[in-house]
Amino acid sequence: MVILGIDPGLANTGWGIVETRGMQCRARAYGCITTPATEQLNNRLGTIYDQIAAVVDTHHPEEVAIEEVFFGRNTRSAIATAHARGAALVACAKLGLPVGEYTPMQIKQAVVGTGAAEKDQVTFMVRRILALDHDPKPDHCADALAAAVCHANMARTLELSRELA
Repeated sequence: MVILGIDPGLANTGWGIVETRGMQCRARAYGCITTPATEQLNNRLGTIYDQIAAVVDTHHPEEVAIEEVFFGRNTRSAIATAHARGAALVACAKLGLPVGEYTPMQIKQAVVGTGAAEKDQVTFMVRRILALDHDPKPDHCADALAAAVCHANMARTLELSRELA
């Protein structure tokens, strides 16, 4: 299965393509969509939409994993992230891709083993799980790859539970 992981953000939206074969998980590609704060919101969202659609067109993922918005103290930041997430979701919906949505804690739990993991721990484990010879940079790429790994784990768990039923 080929999975597109997305770490949404208005300034930086990370994406990562992961391919699974049995228990193996490998990174195919990753990158970061950057939109300048000087641009109007509609143009920034259009860029995210267009570039996610281009990633799908290039890498042909079968499914998508996207991080849910964390509403902490900074509501303004959360709203901007929600806008970016919406643009990415619309691109995936228009292309007919099924989407799995995961909280930051679920992703950290799946990749590191604890929902309280720090960013550097996530990056370290993504590098190990995907057998990369370098840390995926920027962090948004590592987070997107982590979302894809989380989705792969959830898909395997679901498949195993169906087999046991």
